[in-house]
Amino acid sequence: MAGETAITLVGNLVDDPDLRFTPSGAAVAKFRIASTPRTFDRQSNEWKDGESLFLTCNVWRQQAEHAAESLQRGMRVIVQGRLRQRSYETTAGEKRTVFEVEVEEVGPSLRSATAKVARASRPGPAATDADPWSAPSSASSSADWPQSPPPPF
Repeated sequence: MAGETAITLVGNLVDDPDLRFTPSGAAVAKFRIASTPRTFDRQSNEWKDGESLFLTCNVWRQQAEHAAESLQRGMRVIVQGRLRQRSYETTAGEKRTVFEVEVEEVGPSLRSATAKVARASRPGPAATDADPWSAPSSASSSADWPQSPPPPF
């Protein structure tokens, strides 16, 4: 959407993802990432760690369940999403503001690890029942469409 702050993070999971369900039944997984910048100091000829950034990430629905099942504390992950600011008031009356990431995509970093990906089955009707393009409808047939010549290669 226009005006939103897109962000991509690479960092380590601080905790295992915490999977919960809303009263309506939607799954949400919450986890924190620590991202630490690292620069090379030519004078000392060594790497120096900067100040770590800790961000809370929220991922929803089926992807939340996949993240909770696949990710664990200490894993290096890549997260892409939208940065959100949220303000609230504590029980003591103090006003607080936090920054969180609404996750669009999350997965393990393969820089120093390997992963085997397995496609998850999708709940719902069979694919042919849900796909309007799987078969021509009775109102129109493929004979109604002009046939294009075969590709020249």
